[in-house]
Amino acid sequence: MNDAEMISYLRENGYPEHVVKAGRRGLVERWNKFVDDVGKGYKLGLEDYRNDLDLRGIISMVGLEDEVREADAELELLLTKRTVRVWESGVEDSFWDYGYPKNASGELLGDLREEGLAE
Repeated sequence: MNDAEMISYLRENGYPEHVVKAGRRGLVERWNKFVDDVGKGYKLGLEDYRNDLDLRGIISMVGLEDEVREADAELELLLTKRTVRVWESGVEDSFWDYGYPKNASGELLGDLREEGLAE
């Protein structure tokens, strides 16, 4: 999918304008930043975490998997409870929808516990 097709796809499917404007590079940069944030200790709650997981779903839908392969591998190492589904991105084989950060704390851990996803 070229850039124009990707932008059209995102607009037609109702993605927020900041996601549309970010384009290919922005999607990849935001995913890399998310993975970095998870490694350092995700500071936000479950709703924000799920929004970030949706970003990875978008990346998959527009065919940018190769550009985030390293970040994906890193994220997989940062997750625990890999059988617990915390979100549904609507993408087949969405590893990112399962598990949550090993270092989950604060608001994220509280939200996970509240929903019965963590102990």
